[in-house]
Amino acid sequence: MTNWPMTLYRLTYRRALAVVFALTVAGCATAPLTSLDTPQRAREPDRALEDRILALDPASVSDEDVRGVLAKGPAPRIMLLHGGVFPVHLVMNSFGEFLVGMGYPEAMIRDPGQGDWSYSPYTSTARLAGIVAWHYERDGMRPMIIGHSQGGLYAVRILKELAGQYSDRITVWNPLTDSAETRTTIVDPLTRRERPVVGLSAAYASALGAGGWALVLPNQWESLATLRRIPDTVDEFTGYFIGVDFFALSFPGNPLDTPYEKNGAANVRNVVLPATYNHVTVPVTHDLPHNAQARKAINAYVPSSDAKRDSTPEVESGVLWAADVWYSIKKHWVLEAQHLIRAQRAGALPR
Repeated sequence: MTNWPMTLYRLTYRRALAVVFALTVAGCATAPLTSLDTPQRAREPDRALEDRILALDPASVSDEDVRGVLAKGPAPRIMLLHGGVFPVHLVMNSFGEFLVGMGYPEAMIRDPGQGDWSYSPYTSTARLAGIVAWHYERDGMRPMIIGHSQGGLYAVRILKELAGQYSDRITVWNPLTDSAETRTTIVDPLTRRERPVVGLSAAYASALGAGGWALVLPNQWESLATLRRIPDTVDEFTGYFIGVDFFALSFPGNPLDTPYEKNGAANVRNVVLPATYNHVTVPVTHDLPHNAQARKAINAYVPSSDAKRDSTPEVESGVLWAADVWYSIKKHWVLEAQHLIRAQRAGALPR
């Protein structure tokens, strides 16, 4: 586990609440994007850049690798899913800004239709699964899904939608027009063959503080026996628990607070964050990329190899959660970009 300097952990509970208040007042104002709907293939990397991407080690991606190599090439869609109580969506806005500050393309995080940073847990998971399919067909790379609170429950439900656990047909959903298309299949960009949306997979998904009181809502009803069973429609899934989290009903001795487990071949990790973390404000991370010490530590972070239920040191901010998620994002960004480039070079995908 990385030796974290204590100076990084001054984002206390009081300060985090102040940040959320400031975000609420400011509305997380950000300059509008001008090319959210620009296809990734329009900014095709040259062969030298492709070679540099192919040479990257997915398990060891430095800040220089991100800024000098990855950020100049293709990137998979990241779909952020916020919690359900207003204005908690603003904390996922903050995390979106964290990702951009660390080097991820903003246009590949924001909803290409409305420009929002994250999706609501009050839409349907079938719609979101249809958006996953639309992005994969368009970009040639599988999206990543990151959920907080109720959004974490939805991240898992999207994976189950893609696995066909709720329906054997999913309609493709166009996020540019925010409307359903008259088809339940896509042309797989890597094979050039038609295939159903059901059965598609995400590259990476995670859920932070998912469960608890939100489960009483009709849109979140789920059998407790299958609630945290992750299907094969994701390569890697990480479930994040806070040591004591009364929003998610996570606390020692609660028999319903079970770890996530694979229901097939997915790589599933469970990470227990310190009890000092606050359920609402963990994703408030937008200032971390601008702190030189924090940025260095986050980029140097390597998670434990224990795939069961890791524990992290007792610290006062959400920096470890951000570092763990960023590590996985970098890893799957490399893997998806490499897969795309190899497919292009093999002639499966037109340039």
